[in-house]
Amino acid sequence: MREGVRGRRLHPGDAVSVVAPCSPVPADVLETGLAVLRGWGLEVVEGEHLRGRHPRLPYLAGTDTERAADLQRAWLDPRTAAVFCARGGDGAHRVLDRLDFDELRRAPVKALVGFSDVTALHEALAVELGASSLHGPVVALESFAEDAAAAEHLRTTLFAPEAATVLSAPGAETLVGGTARGVTAGGNLSVLNDSLAAPHSRASARGRIVLLEDVAEDVSRIDRMLTQLLRSGWLDGAAGLVLGSWEQCTPDAAAVRTLLLERLEPLGVPVVGEFGFGHRRAQITVPLGAAATLDADARTLTLDRPALA
Repeated sequence: MREGVRGRRLHPGDAVSVVAPCSPVPADVLETGLAVLRGWGLEVVEGEHLRGRHPRLPYLAGTDTERAADLQRAWLDPRTAAVFCARGGDGAHRVLDRLDFDELRRAPVKALVGFSDVTALHEALAVELGASSLHGPVVALESFAEDAAAAEHLRTTLFAPEAATVLSAPGAETLVGGTARGVTAGGNLSVLNDSLAAPHSRASARGRIVLLEDVAEDVSRIDRMLTQLLRSGWLDGAAGLVLGSWEQCTPDAAAVRTLLLERLEPLGVPVVGEFGFGHRRAQITVPLGAAATLDADARTLTLDRPALA
């Protein structure tokens, strides 16, 4: 299976775009996050509506047209080498039909950085452009601005990606043993579930090492979403699964673990849990669209080549 087209690594002095394609951005946390990027020697180019808010729907950072236009301009801007999402939340699906993918295809691929609701953008860029991307911290959340470990792993992935080709996490757990090869894909379970059969979404995860994580969901909802991915055939042929954090999921971590095993073990592929990415402190950055080997027994994900060229 073909891996995604990589963007280039960053160097001090590069300019990068920061946009808000999903929910509104807390101003104080944004400033702290932008200061971190500048501290890496990067020049920040802010999206026109980075600090915006939808006039009627306060959970969105500007109208769909505004958010899509900011993302489109950021991807096409020849001055910038990467696109950072300010936060996740809600609304990424709503911008997809307002993007001009024909125009985006004509531009060089850049690293898109983000997680949670940004999963919809990762999937669309992979499907429509064949682009790889980075499942990592967003700029305007404490998980980036005040979490040195998360920020440092992202910085290493961006500036020295050859030093971040073997991924692991201290609390990782073998749920189903074995070794698998495939190309990484996935992200937030809720967003992937909402993307089924929609435009700009992959038909299945066949041949993929699938990342899954979520936050503040009840075990019954996680059950429904996993069951939908299974019944729809989306997980048919998946090479392996890497599970991230399930922070604030109820009733407790033990119940979620039991469900994950009950739903995923019958797939007969390697599965690793608590792999350190997602809605948690010290989250690691995981490349999407990267050819990799999952060793569930050693609890490692090893990339064939660095995430960025």
